[in-house]
Amino acid sequence: MADDYLARIGRLIRDARQHRGWTQLQLADALATSQSAVNRIERGNQNISLEMIARIGEALDSEIVSLGYAGPMHLRVVGGRRLSGSIDVKTSKNACVALLCASLLNSGRTILRKVARIEEVYRIVEVLSSIGVRARWVNDGSDLEIVPPARLELEAMDTEAARRTRSVIMFLGPLMHRTERFRIPYAGGCDLGTRTVQPHMSALRHFGLEITATGGFYHAQVAGGVSPKRAIVLTERGDTVTENALLAAARHDGVSVIRNASSNYMVQDLCFFLEELGVRVEGIGSTTLTVHGVPFIERDVDYSPSEDPVEAMSLLAAAVVTSSELTIRRVPVEFLEIELAVLEEMGLDHDRGAEYAAANGRTRLVDLTVRPSKLDSPIDKIHPMPFPGLNIDNVPFFAAIAAAAQGSTLIHDWVYDNRAIYLTELTRLGASVKLLDPHRVLVEGPTRWRAAEMMCPPALRPAVVVLLAMLAAEGTSVLRNVYVINRGYEDLAERLNAVGAQIETFRDI
Repeated sequence: MADDYLARIGRLIRDARQHRGWTQLQLADALATSQSAVNRIERGNQNISLEMIARIGEALDSEIVSLGYAGPMHLRVVGGRRLSGSIDVKTSKNACVALLCASLLNSGRTILRKVARIEEVYRIVEVLSSIGVRARWVNDGSDLEIVPPARLELEAMDTEAARRTRSVIMFLGPLMHRTERFRIPYAGGCDLGTRTVQPHMSALRHFGLEITATGGFYHAQVAGGVSPKRAIVLTERGDTVTENALLAAARHDGVSVIRNASSNYMVQDLCFFLEELGVRVEGIGSTTLTVHGVPFIERDVDYSPSEDPVEAMSLLAAAVVTSSELTIRRVPVEFLEIELAVLEEMGLDHDRGAEYAAANGRTRLVDLTVRPSKLDSPIDKIHPMPFPGLNIDNVPFFAAIAAAAQGSTLIHDWVYDNRAIYLTELTRLGASVKLLDPHRVLVEGPTRWRAAEMMCPPALRPAVVVLLAMLAAEGTSVLRNVYVINRGYEDLAERLNAVGAQIETFRDI
């Protein structure tokens, strides 16, 4: 055991030295010791004190060891490698968390198939378990079974887990049908600036839910006998706002009309699931949803969430920036059509297979093969729009793609306050990304990528964009503290390695 421990430390020191570009002799000189001593340390053949580990870390400007807690996870990326073969798109993160929240509507057993094994899902499962829901992984950990209790123990909610995910905001809609008074912690998740919950409050007020925000909690009180007197017009065509309105309407005894609704992929998946629960939803895929509520639901349901179009876009971008030929299977093409149209204009060489149905029987999938392409910058700026426009979460990937293209690309990320700022992190990897204002960046390409060691941006999509750029950069890069990536992607490093990447996961000892 001790020998294995010394070998692990030795490998960390060797990798940090090589990342710094030093020889064993240079490190020995910095430590005032011999090259043979450094060699023995790196091979795990010499006892080493914590003081010496600290000195080595200081010399190499690298945190070799972290004491007193399980340190964060990091990625070491050997870039400049071509990807090849095929890779499957996993189920949608955003659909899975919405369906987990929706399971609270059902007094029966819910089984969700091939649920994404990601940190965001784990946090919601932790919250559900803490309030008495029996949530367990079945079928070798592939599927998730959820059985609510007769009475939820809301006072026992795991607030620490709840604060680490913004998805907990979607507890408002279903919980209002279970109790007259409750509270949930302020929502967390990515650092994307101020994101108001006012649209949620405005929508749910039509069903008798009043919310006050004090002391780090949303305090909710439900007034009985309140029904929408007219169509509910959402003040923001947001995904989670629409989902919360749907969750409130699902068990409202009557017909509710929701206008200016999002028709995005996760909203459609939620509608399909509600139909499995016996709730009729008209207008799926449009901006007007008519919900025929059911006051009590007790059904054993089995549902398969559809694949994630944002993950599909991530994998497509990985192929583009590494100039690779890669087949991406199970792509939900109806939610990527605008992105593909823009990329075709830029010169993307790709093929699409015949369409086939997802496991939910409703979502259209294709297999997409991307080949090395000489891209030119788009004529128009890249900017998001509600579905069927270019997906808000796909905008950051165009920063990496634009950096690989010839010319100037203006990216306008008008939705989030801070996300465009995080895209400037690509400059540390050699890209030319100029921040024009908090929402706009100008990207000049093509880029000669270079390796770097850096902290992971605190927002999910920009973090993955940095990882993709590291795949393209010759040499060894280190991306530190990648929890935010694990929030939204299942085994991303291992899956990229399976198609030719070289990514090592490590922690500070």
